[in-house]
Amino acid sequence: MNKKLALLVLAQGLFLTNNICLVAINGLVGLALAPRPWMATLPICAYVGGGALMARMVGRHQLRFGRRRGFQIGLLVAIVSSAMALWSVLHQQFWGVVGATLMGGYYSANAALYRFAATEIVAPEKREAAISWVLGGGCLGAFIGPLLARESQNLLVAPFAGAYLLLMGVAVVGLGLISLIDFPPLVRPAPGAGGRSGAELLRQPVFIVAMAASALGYGVMSLLMSATPIAMGQCGLSFADAGLVLQWHVLGMFVPSFFTGPLIRKVGVLPVMGVGVLLNLGCVVFALSGQDLERFLGALLVLGVGWNFLYIGGTTLFTQAYRPEEKTRAQGLMDTGVYATMTLTSFSSGALVTTGGWQWMNWASLVPITLCAAALGGLALHQRRLR
Repeated sequence: MNKKLALLVLAQGLFLTNNICLVAINGLVGLALAPRPWMATLPICAYVGGGALMARMVGRHQLRFGRRRGFQIGLLVAIVSSAMALWSVLHQQFWGVVGATLMGGYYSANAALYRFAATEIVAPEKREAAISWVLGGGCLGAFIGPLLARESQNLLVAPFAGAYLLLMGVAVVGLGLISLIDFPPLVRPAPGAGGRSGAELLRQPVFIVAMAASALGYGVMSLLMSATPIAMGQCGLSFADAGLVLQWHVLGMFVPSFFTGPLIRKVGVLPVMGVGVLLNLGCVVFALSGQDLERFLGALLVLGVGWNFLYIGGTTLFTQAYRPEEKTRAQGLMDTGVYATMTLTSFSSGALVTTGGWQWMNWASLVPITLCAAALGGLALHQRRLR
């Protein structure tokens, strides 16, 4: 692994530290401050909703300022949004937390491009491995994220306020790492040669399926993960138990990354994504079998592995769907779709878990799982007819 890729892996680990800590605490912060219980996951929804709203803007900023400066801007936004959330929790301002996490969505959409930047700093034949290694950096977040959430619970006078203070420090370290990476310049389209429009890109079967699989896989993961701390609390389990479950879930998300890339090269991207769909289905079966600590842990672990296969597979498939001059436009469209789906599912999770409960949430997740399976099956048939 070259030095640039190693630094990007560490930056990804800090990004996931931020995300996992926010998932662990924001639902509980929301539950404590929200005017209505069903609004508990609105801070999480605002975070991913901000990513959806700002993904296209992030793409334009990356093209204008370049990868390094673009990523630095994202980390500065993370520092400011964490400071806003800290103030809001200390002053018990629910809508302030929502506004802060909405702003933080810029950082989320920005850092989501680390996986694409990884393909630009390695040789073409190592593209799949680079994506896997960068996403594998999330293993760092699996340990640090829950640890920050747990240790900061009573750090300041307001529960979990200290987590936002610590996340400011995490972003500062990430800013230092990104500043050490010299990214190659992005291809700027010549006047009148900007490539295909967004509408034309969206008409490609490969583009549609790659985006749908990534979005739906992320949507199911967000639906279940966002509500897990609340659901476990409803079942009488402790916050420490929820942190343990989230830790194993994130390990399931990112440990397979170290072999998913080679597996895709060996058996093909569609079979790997198909296994991801089956693992998502297995998660639902596991979750419906009981509501003790072991069932939560097993279901979220399987869910994490299923997400990994779908997301790395979808990202790899997606790189076949655009030309160099279309890169930032295509990536903006991709992440807009992913974050829009996550916005819907993270909002739905709060309403479902506080009204219908954990069981209803899992039954509801069968809808996106079925859609994802249909999309993959349709692309496989389309490719077979073209042979």
